[in-house]
Amino acid sequence: MVLIARAIVHERKFLILDEPTAPLSNRETAELFRIVRELSKNQGLGIIFISHRLPELFEICEAISIMKDGKMITTEAIKSINQKKVIELMLGKSFNEAHQKHQIPIGNTLLKVTNLTDEANFLKNVSVVVKEHEIVGIAGLVGAGKTELCKAIFGENANSSGEIYLKNKLVVNQNPSQAVKNGFALVPEERRKEGVLVDEPVFTNLTAASLKRFTLPFSILKPDREREKARKLIESLGIKTPNENQKVSLLSGGNQQKVAVGKWLLTDAELLMFDEPTKGVDVGAKGDIFDLITKLAEEGKGIIYASSELNEILNVTDRIYVMYDGQIVKELVTSETNEEEILFYSTGGQ
Repeated sequence: MVLIARAIVHERKFLILDEPTAPLSNRETAELFRIVRELSKNQGLGIIFISHRLPELFEICEAISIMKDGKMITTEAIKSINQKKVIELMLGKSFNEAHQKHQIPIGNTLLKVTNLTDEANFLKNVSVVVKEHEIVGIAGLVGAGKTELCKAIFGENANSSGEIYLKNKLVVNQNPSQAVKNGFALVPEERRKEGVLVDEPVFTNLTAASLKRFTLPFSILKPDREREKARKLIESLGIKTPNENQKVSLLSGGNQQKVAVGKWLLTDAELLMFDEPTKGVDVGAKGDIFDLITKLAEEGKGIIYASSELNEILNVTDRIYVMYDGQIVKELVTSETNEEEILFYSTGGQ
């Protein structure tokens, strides 16, 4: 909100907003839209509003330009097009064709978290169960505690209390390094700050979590072996990059996210946590990420999918925990619920 305020206090003719609502709550988003409408109508300001959240475009924009692979596909009046058509133009196919949720038989209990409380006492006695082949959603509004829960499980707060069991074995994640050794992986919400090394090449990022596989005695790295494995991952994940030596900072948001996910595929992680994995990601890359998560579940991995995007939670998960004010307030079966019920509990409904 401070960044947006800084952009509008000076005299200007145009304002470009690039994914402005990604970190905002619903209330903050509504306030932003009020400001944007006022600037456009009362001050004659020209506004370019870039977003992967299609409902926002239909709420705030008067015209829409659709891009694919760096090329302009079309520009239309917003009233003359619908969301389904926008997705088809962006993907070259429908979203349903791009991603289909598979029904996977659920296995034995993989992760059991009991009475997890963090040092700041924001998380309060949180208990979560994830089974093999299962994708478990953590739903809630911005600030509900989803990120704090994922980081606490991943060992970021060594002073958290509670117990974590992986395959019925008590594990102690004193720090993220220990968590990785214990079979945990986390794709964080802030990928540029915490998920990737933006100034390093793609191949360095893809092998960062599994360097032992690419070292000789005395910890001497073998870059050729790193590059060879990275090229295979780039192809299998569909990462759009000129080559494995490209800096991650020069990739699109969706391709950066694929790199952030890809580095865990070379580890022995049993439990993978995805915190807002489609933040700032286009609809095509979003489908690729859904497919990858589904594939990991099919392989027997346990998945935690934390998101405030309720339609995504409903599209990809098997079961949902709803968080409010640092607590689990409701557990739901995905096939038996809807956005309205999830939103009811995530706003404090009882």
